[in-house]
Amino acid sequence: MEINRLDVYPHNFSEKIGYSEVRHLLEEYCASSLGREEMQALEASADKEDIVRALDETREMITIMAGESPLPSLALVDCRDVLRRIRPQGTFIEEEELLDLLRMLETLHSLQRFFLEEHTTGERVAETFTYTYPRLASLLEDTPSFPKIETHLRSLLTEEGKLRDNASRDLLRIRQTIRETERSLSGMLQRILSTARREGWVEQDVQPALRDGRLVIPMSPMHKRKLRGIIHDESATGKTVYVEPVELVEANNHIRELESEERREVIRILTEVASRLRPNIPHLLTAYSLLAHYDFVRAKARWAADIGGICPRISDSPIVEWWGAKHPLLLRSLRAQGRSVVPLDIRLVAPEARILLISGPNAGGKSVCLKTVGLLQYLIQCGVPVPMADHSSVGIFDRLYIDIGDEQSIEDDLSTYSSHLRNMKHFVREGGARSLLLIDEFGGGTEPTIGGAIAQALLHRFNDAGAFGVITTHYQNLKTYAEEHAGLINGAMLYDRHEMRPLFRLSIGRPGSSFAIEIARKIGLPEEVISEVRETVGADYIDMDKYLQDVIRDKRYWESKRQSIRQEEKLLQEASSKYTEEMTRIAEERKRIIAEAKKEAQRLIQEAGGQIERTIREIREAEAAKDETRIIRQRLADYKEGLSAEEEAEALARAKKTQREVERLLARRQRHADRKAKGKEPLPKPHQPSEEAPSSATPLPTAPLTEGSVVRIEGQKALGTIISLSGREATVALGELKTTIPVKRLHAVSPAEAERHRKKISPTQAVRSSGIIDQIHQKRLTFRQEIDVRGFRANEAVDAVAYFVDEALQLGVSSVRILHGTGTGALRESIRTYLSGVRGVQHFHDEDVRFGGAGITVVEME
Repeated sequence: MEINRLDVYPHNFSEKIGYSEVRHLLEEYCASSLGREEMQALEASADKEDIVRALDETREMITIMAGESPLPSLALVDCRDVLRRIRPQGTFIEEEELLDLLRMLETLHSLQRFFLEEHTTGERVAETFTYTYPRLASLLEDTPSFPKIETHLRSLLTEEGKLRDNASRDLLRIRQTIRETERSLSGMLQRILSTARREGWVEQDVQPALRDGRLVIPMSPMHKRKLRGIIHDESATGKTVYVEPVELVEANNHIRELESEERREVIRILTEVASRLRPNIPHLLTAYSLLAHYDFVRAKARWAADIGGICPRISDSPIVEWWGAKHPLLLRSLRAQGRSVVPLDIRLVAPEARILLISGPNAGGKSVCLKTVGLLQYLIQCGVPVPMADHSSVGIFDRLYIDIGDEQSIEDDLSTYSSHLRNMKHFVREGGARSLLLIDEFGGGTEPTIGGAIAQALLHRFNDAGAFGVITTHYQNLKTYAEEHAGLINGAMLYDRHEMRPLFRLSIGRPGSSFAIEIARKIGLPEEVISEVRETVGADYIDMDKYLQDVIRDKRYWESKRQSIRQEEKLLQEASSKYTEEMTRIAEERKRIIAEAKKEAQRLIQEAGGQIERTIREIREAEAAKDETRIIRQRLADYKEGLSAEEEAEALARAKKTQREVERLLARRQRHADRKAKGKEPLPKPHQPSEEAPSSATPLPTAPLTEGSVVRIEGQKALGTIISLSGREATVALGELKTTIPVKRLHAVSPAEAERHRKKISPTQAVRSSGIIDQIHQKRLTFRQEIDVRGFRANEAVDAVAYFVDEALQLGVSSVRILHGTGTGALRESIRTYLSGVRGVQHFHDEDVRFGGAGITVVEME
């Protein structure tokens, strides 16, 4: 099957990103040369289906290794060359090689039993049969088994890999004859040796030896003529000779003949075995390749367990969305030193952030970050687990290009910068929407102004082509370009300014500073040199990094404010819609209740009228005075009018209350709209009471008001509970609604009414807050009582302070601090001029000299 290989550039891409070293480590996890051979051939693919299959196989193997049922050992000897050697007729396979082949067949059989029989669920007949590990099981489904060959080989071989005596009748006869001859020879040799010891020809502790397969007696050279025999050898010192007694020569010759006959019989048997194996050689070779693949997959799973690697989710589109990613080689190195690696979070997504431009100080980790992206992406497209968080998402790229390091070549007459430009030419010509570009020190190696301009033009081409990339640079113009163009995003390697050390942590969304002056000062460069540098290039140029940081900080601040306003407007709109729906429902319910009440009242009036008419009739019958009758009729009319007036007054009071709530909500929405139009929030204004309803004719109680008092709002019949008192205003809970009302409009009710109200509405219901109030409480917990506007322009600072003070007033904060610095005093004067006209600000003053003095304004709220 043709493999859709990944297009990489340059040719030594794998060495540049460190893949060659990783592959060498992966080889060490293989149990056999079979797996190592497949690992050595491992290259990246651009075919998503192949990558997903490889990762799925590894994921299943990781699960198996974590379980209680281990796989059979895959530490096998590669016998593929042996099988190819016995293809010609008449060739044979050695006993030891046959034992290795048997071990392979036993392993293959064990794997088939493990995946196809033991780890399955369901029934084939019921069509519910499934494999527990489908990817790995599918490799064995069509693989033939060799039970007869396996049984035959097991019957022929011992555990030591030798043919058994009963492998054939002739072999059994020959070996029995050899053993009998050896016993006879041994007895004869012992008799001769005893005689030699008794005569003093040999030492008492001398034992027979074996030379060239023949039994001999070690003797001193002075006695070698006393024993008739053949001298076969002598020691290196010449102090010992090895004599074969003449009586043993014939027996030894016979044993040698028998051994030759045994060897011929063994070869005959092995030739027969080879003949039985020969038709199955292609299948046996396939089995070895399959076992090599299992060893290869198991090695990747062992690698994953060692480095904490995962098989990530593969996305259909090119994407780099990694969380907690780590460089595997750096991880192993730092682990050996007892240190931990700083994880990398990076997100490259089309179309808004495809190319990440990383800046920051030298030795801050920019190149390591770039290599981490290149190595992990390449490993994933090789189907190898990588160390990153489970919720990471990985895309597939068709091209991986890198430009890193010094590529100067004497043979090709290329300088470092020429090599860099040659690489850029290839990137521009071949790069596209499914390309990942990795460029280190972009634009370096030549005159900075021209180099920066060329780099910016190239960056423009890469962005237009829709390419993805990670690019490191120090050029200021590239940082600014990235801020102004969609598809590009700045990133910075963080640096601790106080301790002057890199943090090796990537922060996306803002550019980094090179900290050239700070690092030079830390290293110990003379201060006069640094001063001369400032004079040469100008303080503005040196402070450009700071200005850019300030711009990014301001941008983040206003973005967060805008987002906060959007969220509050959304909540307000939701609350307004819900309130409008509730008011509509209440109005309809009120109409229904009033209509039913009027019907009931009319019925009662009619009944009362009938009763009165009857009374009048009785009075007439009793000859009562006409004046008394008129008085009775007038009372009836007054009763009817009073009933209607009371109902109308109650309806009017409720309608006016509803109108006031709606007006308050509309006014609040108008304030938000004005704030959005002007760029700042207006200060909160005192509550303006709506037109009051006509006061009741009955005098209201004048008891003193305290927290917890039950009160009636002037002009309304609704009762509420005072939650808190603040000067001339009080916060009152009306059911689930909480509102602020002037104290002069509140009147205490009688103890009986208060008791009935408390029984009707529980205290918990009376103080329950709405969702927006809960949000304000949450904001109060996270609110910082200090704002830093140093470096802002006067109008920008006033806008920021306006938002800040307005939020503090809304949250009820007692005091805040504004850091504006001393400088010329213009910024301080503008801020204090604004504060002097803000209602709710009681007074403001300089901070204590120990904590900033005139550079900080402390604002006290009412």
